[in-house]
Amino acid sequence: MILPKHQLKYAELLGKIHDSQYQPAGIDVTLKSVHDYANAGKIDFDNSERKISDVKELEFKNDEVHLEQGAYKVIFNEYVKIPDDSAALCFPRSSLLRCGVTLECAVWDPGYEGRSEALLLVKNRHGIILKRNAKIGQMVFIKLVEPVKELYEGQYKGENK
Repeated sequence: MILPKHQLKYAELLGKIHDSQYQPAGIDVTLKSVHDYANAGKIDFDNSERKISDVKELEFKNDEVHLEQGAYKVIFNEYVKIPDDSAALCFPRSSLLRCGVTLECAVWDPGYEGRSEALLLVKNRHGIILKRNAKIGQMVFIKLVEPVKELYEGQYKGENK
């Protein structure tokens, strides 16, 4: 079951949210920062050799950043706290898609908390200009059939405080 707006407003799933961020079936997430990838990462089965790619934060000029075609890491403004009976997914806002840009996110598990990161893919050959705090994604909360027995305790818990 996806949580509707009237339940999201009263569930303390996120920190302070502006009324305009509430949608009928989710909450808009906004752009805090954009980062360019500096090198290759490495992913294995048990994380014993995992190496997350280094990134370089891009500067906003006059509260805007122009992104060429390519892949970027973005960090959201909103600090998320997922309760033990929910999970969350994030999808690109339709305006982003209409500009030739998409957003890729992982599942936010019960117990996760942090200022999440996502992959922004600029497919438009002309790039895109994003304003600081732009609404770029819509987070959808899914109610689980029952609370989980184990909460997320991975390395990204509490990230980007």
